[in-house]
Amino acid sequence: MVEGWPRRRTGRDDRSVWHFVALIACAVAIYFSCEWFVNAVEWLGKRLDVGRIAVGTILAAFGTALPESVVTFVAVVFGHDTASKDIGIGAAMGGPLALSTVAYGVTGVMVLLVYRRVRARSARVTAPVGGPVPGDAAPRPTRDNFGDLRKLARDQRWFLVIFVVKVGLGLVAFAVKPWLGLAFFAAYAVYFWREIRAGGGDDGDELDPLLLQRRRPVPATWAVVAQTLGTLAIIFVASQLFVRQLDAIGPMLGLPAAVTALLLSPIATELPEIMNAIIWVRQGKTPLALANISGAMMIQATVPSGLGLLFTPWLFDSALLLSGIVTIAAIVFLLILLRTGRFTARTLALSALFYLVFAIGLVPILS
Repeated sequence: MVEGWPRRRTGRDDRSVWHFVALIACAVAIYFSCEWFVNAVEWLGKRLDVGRIAVGTILAAFGTALPESVVTFVAVVFGHDTASKDIGIGAAMGGPLALSTVAYGVTGVMVLLVYRRVRARSARVTAPVGGPVPGDAAPRPTRDNFGDLRKLARDQRWFLVIFVVKVGLGLVAFAVKPWLGLAFFAAYAVYFWREIRAGGGDDGDELDPLLLQRRRPVPATWAVVAQTLGTLAIIFVASQLFVRQLDAIGPMLGLPAAVTALLLSPIATELPEIMNAIIWVRQGKTPLALANISGAMMIQATVPSGLGLLFTPWLFDSALLLSGIVTIAAIVFLLILLRTGRFTARTLALSALFYLVFAIGLVPILS
């Protein structure tokens, strides 16, 4: 045996382990916080008498889009150098990219997994002893499982128009360009007003008891608000810590800082939407999952963009332009599925491949 062996691990090794542990802990904290958040936000929607879909497009979307929006706000308003401004612009572009590809893709995969689980459970119940397992023990996921697809298509068309303008403004420079940021705020105000006016009241779905007051069939308003705000605070802090762990782990894995910033950080900041989609699909509330994603996309297309236009030159480099092109392609793909009647769980899951296209496209740009 070599003298002095085994050697003590270096401080750097210890730190790397703790970064990985912290990364997993943050992901777990975000998931369970989202469990409590979606539970509270449904009751909040009932208290405010807004439509069930508006719970996803407005209330949940506002909460889950908060981490990314705050990153952009702090970077562009309080940043004093070009690097800080670039972080804000990257956050404003990375959010819609991750939502339109990874978040929609995860939703499609979850619908398929839930269907298979229900099918297997139904087969065990209905199969005769010693007999064959029925092949169609559970109904296949259909277009009806996704709710009002006409509204989803309308929201995506709104997003596409706004996003194309947003990308186009990143290619030109002119004197009054910063003031166009106010037009993006106005666009979201119109969307917000339209969603709120779309209809209120209860759609007849029974809500699970509020987790903070499990024994009460109708929770107190203060408990609904406290659970909503408390979980939002945890989601916000855990999301920021998750991003910081990625920033530290990236170089340890040999990844360039640009790859971490452009490829991994957007997924981290959109993790609340992805977690909400997993939870709502698992609960059989896929329309709310889709509404949360589409509503968050509208926020990301308008509010961070407006801030970027007001406080930065809003000019894109090759990587940002690529992210914009891939996002547009993903939404066009989604609209084609909706238009042709081919919108299914399997085709929706294919949306995630656009993020792979973005990753591959980054290779020549960063090299």
